[in-house]
Amino acid sequence: MSTYKIVMVRHGESEWNQKNLFCGWFDANLSPKGEEEAVSAGKALKEAGYTFDVAHTSVLTRAQKTLGAILNGIGQADLPVEKSWRLNERHYGGLTGLNKSETAAKYGEDQVQIWRRSFDIPPPPMEADHPYYETIVKDARYANGPSQDEFPKFESLKLTIQRTLPYWNDVIIPQLKAGKKIIIAAHGNSLRGIVKHLDNMSDEAIMGLNLPTGIPFVYELDKDFKPVVSMKFLGDEETVRKAMEAVAAQGKSK
Repeated sequence: MSTYKIVMVRHGESEWNQKNLFCGWFDANLSPKGEEEAVSAGKALKEAGYTFDVAHTSVLTRAQKTLGAILNGIGQADLPVEKSWRLNERHYGGLTGLNKSETAAKYGEDQVQIWRRSFDIPPPPMEADHPYYETIVKDARYANGPSQDEFPKFESLKLTIQRTLPYWNDVIIPQLKAGKKIIIAAHGNSLRGIVKHLDNMSDEAIMGLNLPTGIPFVYELDKDFKPVVSMKFLGDEETVRKAMEAVAAQGKSK
């Protein structure tokens, strides 16, 4: 095989995206708009003629439901799906559940942008008295990992990348080498980590990248897994641009 293709997609809008809340590891469901975005992603992939041998997603419902709608749309509902916490969204720590606009009004837009967009400055930790602490930490889906020592109380983008890349290198790369056609349905920050790695982007450049919800994008990689084609979106440019701008605006006070 001379090149390898891999498709990635950020989940459709979640109920907490819709409410402009910091979501992270909280298991929010898709909003009605997010369900529509997931169906549209499946249609785009079907029209482009994509089929897959294996799919990867996080342990969170919004990513799994997006993937399910896509696989239904391309007629591959029974495709093998591998799920890992390493593909979860960034853990927003003590910010989890807070409204982004209200947080910006309280702490200032600059501080919220630092928490959201700085590469290595994490948000405040999620302590044991946080309203969602036990909901997340004691969730049965984490029984087999992460370990107690690995379980995050917060994550910067840097920390998110550090736990996502081992999955890319140890699981996905060997499958690509074996000739598998792969789709990953995950989250804005876990996918940004993979994009940063593939395109060798600077810390500053990746901080400015706003992945749109529910629009698949394709990488074509050479034999050394370097991009021949980077982040080719399966959608018209105007739709992609508006979706990216909507993500960028989430941290502003109203």
